[in-house]
Order: sequence, then C-alpha cells, then structure tokens
Amino acid sequence: MAGAATVVCLQQLKGILGLEHFTHGTDLVSVMRSVFSQTHQWRWESAVLGCCFLFFLILTRYISKKRPKLFWISAMAPLTSVVLGSLLAYLTHADMHGVQVIGELKKGLNPPSYSDLAFGSPHLMTAIKTGIITGVIALAEGIAVGRSFAMFKNYNIDGNKEMIAFGMMNIAGSCTSCYLTTGPFSRSAVNYNAGCKTAVSNIVMAMAVMITLLFLTPLFYYTPLVVLSSIIISAMLGLIDYGAAFHLWNLDKFDFVVCMSAYFGVVFGSVEIGLVIAVSISMLRVLLFVTRPKTSVLGKIPDSMTYRSVDQYSVATRVPGVLILHVDAPIYFTNASYLRERILRWIEEEEDTLKSLGETALQYVILDMGAVGSIDTSGISMLEEVKKHTDRRALKLVLANPGSEVMMKLDKSKLIEGIGPEWISLTVREAVEACNFMLHSYKSSSGPTKIKSETQEDNV
Repeated sequence: MAGAATVVCLQQLKGILGLEHFTHGTDLVSVMRSVFSQTHQWRWESAVLGCCFLFFLILTRYISKKRPKLFWISAMAPLTSVVLGSLLAYLTHADMHGVQVIGELKKGLNPPSYSDLAFGSPHLMTAIKTGIITGVIALAEGIAVGRSFAMFKNYNIDGNKEMIAFGMMNIAGSCTSCYLTTGPFSRSAVNYNAGCKTAVSNIVMAMAVMITLLFLTPLFYYTPLVVLSSIIISAMLGLIDYGAAFHLWNLDKFDFVVCMSAYFGVVFGSVEIGLVIAVSISMLRVLLFVTRPKTSVLGKIPDSMTYRSVDQYSVATRVPGVLILHVDAPIYFTNASYLRERILRWIEEEEDTLKSLGETALQYVILDMGAVGSIDTSGISMLEEVKKHTDRRALKLVLANPGSEVMMKLDKSKLIEGIGPEWISLTVREAVEACNFMLHSYKSSSGPTKIKSETQEDNV
C-alpha cells in the first residue's frame, strides 16, 4: 500500500508544480525525468499554494488525532480547501498567474449508451476479450484496496460480494457512458481520511456528484488543480506506515525484505512488478521452509515428563543411550533427502560425542513425528533408509506420536512391520520409557553372565 501511495503522490507533482505536460509512466525514474526536464515550466505560485494547503490538511489531521472530539475538523478540511482555493483563485485571478484551474465543466449527466450495444458488431469479440482482462484486473485491484483499508478498521471483506458489487456497478455504468469502475486507491484514501465508515457515504457522494453535475459545475471553474493534488497527497501520506516497517525489521528481517522489495518494485516499476517481486520472494521462503524443515534434539525437562529442544531449553537433559529427534514438518519428496542426511548426521554426531565422553553408547533413536501431518512415498522410502542405517549400526529405530494418515501409509508400506508394532508409541514419554526399560533389562540380564564368565576364566 505504501508503494501505491508513493506512486499516487508522485503523479500529483504535475498539479503541485503547475506542469502542462507530464509522463504517462508511474515509476520514479520516469516521473523525476519528466519533472526535472521541465524546470523552466515550474510555477512558483502553484508550488507555494500547494504547500500551504498541504500544510493545512496535515495540521487538521494532526489536531483531529490529538483531540478525537474534533474529528470533524479533519473531515471538513478537504471541502474547506476546495472552497478557499476557489475563492482565492477567483479574487486574485490566479489563472492569469500560472495557477491551473479546472475551467469550464460540461453540465448534465452522462448520456445513455445502451442503444450502442450491438451483438452483430465486428468488434464484439475484441470487446469481450478486453472486458474479461480489464474486469479481472479491476476486481483484483478493488479487493486488494478494500482489504488494505479493512485492516485499519478491523472488518472483513467478502470477495464474492465485492465481485457482485463491481459487476452490477459496471453493468449499470456501461448503460450511462461510464468508464470501467473499480475501488480506486486515491478515492478510497480520501473517504478513509474523511471518516467515512459505511456504504451510505457512497450514496451521499453519488447524490452530491449528481447535484453538482446538474447545477453546480460553474462554481468549480476557479478550483485550482493544485488544491486537488494537495488533498490527494495528504490522504496518501496517511497510508505510508513507517512504524510498520520498523516493526517488521525488529520482528522478522525476511518479512522486512519482502516489504521493501514490494515497495521499491512498485515505486521503480509498477504495482504489478511490486506484487510479482513480493509473491516470488514469499514463495521462495515457503519453498525454503518446505525443503529445509527444522529438526532438533529433544531432552527431558527436570522434574517433569516433558521433552523439549535442548537448544531452546538449556535445562533439558538428554536421555542416556537414547537420541530423540523432532521433525517439524510434513515429509515430502522436496525435503526427504535433506531429512535423511540430517537424521544420519545427528546419529553420527551423537555417537562420536558419547564415545569421546565415555558415556553409555547410543542404542535407540526416537523420531518424534507429532508435527508430521502427512508423508508421501519419498518420505516412506527415507524412513526405510534410516531404518537400514540404524540396523547396520545395531541401533533401534522408534517412532513416536505419528498421525493417523501417517500411520495408515506406514502400515500399507509394511514399514511398521519392519520396525515392529511394539516400537510405535503414542508419545515421546512412552517411547523413552520403553527404551529405558529395555536398557535396564539388558544390563540386568547381561550382568550375571558377565560375572560368571569372568569366574570361569579365573578358575582356568
């Protein structure tokens, strides 16, 4: 939204500086080139008048924010600016001193155009193709603008209702010589800054426009274009949220990069380019998260039966002889290879660490699959390879907390048979208890045998 607001502000430089010719491009480079290539046409009278009215509009908004009871000051400021600007231009003959005014407006409503509809026209297919393309773009723009402003007022936008509204509006408008209509950004911003909250404001505005077109158009002859530019700029400045950008920087650097990429894409290119850049970077982030899911080693929180990441909780202690790994994503073909390499690396590192410390050798590997919502054939193949790897190292693979969908696929693939149903646990705690039980059983059963063999050797 900030990028679109900046683009709209740049377009108003034509009115602020009193330029007669201006670029059709919306990017910053084109606008600046057009502005500075016509320095000889700059009108200081127009610039001074525009700055004064812009200061007045910003001041009224500041007062309304500081004193909410005076909200009407900010709401009346645009109308006051138009009246004062028109009066000032009329009294000083500003149009004779380089200040552009609206000039003569044709009275009356648009003529009906339904009689121009001809299904036998050779241009019918061209009109249909153009209508579909412009309709989709107008709908996307209108819904995007609506949702942007909806966030400020905490209300929801129904895309279906918006589509019906735009369709009915354009059908009715096409019968009265209207252009393609959507939810314009600048007009919505003016409405928002004026304090409009319901659709009644549009009805009032439509009635006011109709009365103006029928009876009041001569009154706008002396309205300076610079005043209208000032109103639009003041509305756009309120939509550039600097605080949100700083908040993103402090909260998530990647989101800040996406935000600024979209902003510069809009300012230096177009709204479409900005959207493409933002969506592309966001998709890249999603792919990165999918292909490189987070894995962590779990440990037991003292005086509890809870197991959490040892990196996140420094008090969490590892279970002797047991390696507990948590997989924090569904397992698909996109991340199966990465997860296999990561799990095998964890196993090797754990074995090397235990060997160097002289502690109990690793005998069990528990995979916490509570966050694995689904798995495909590549994921199942990965688990089979991990099972073969643990078998070669004389380790036992244990699965904890697999979901119903995962269990169904593992059962159909016969992997549960290979692992052993007794090594599938509902929770990590149950899996650890089973492993500890087997460890203690092994020690108690191997102890007497070892003593007996040593006694026999001494007798020999």
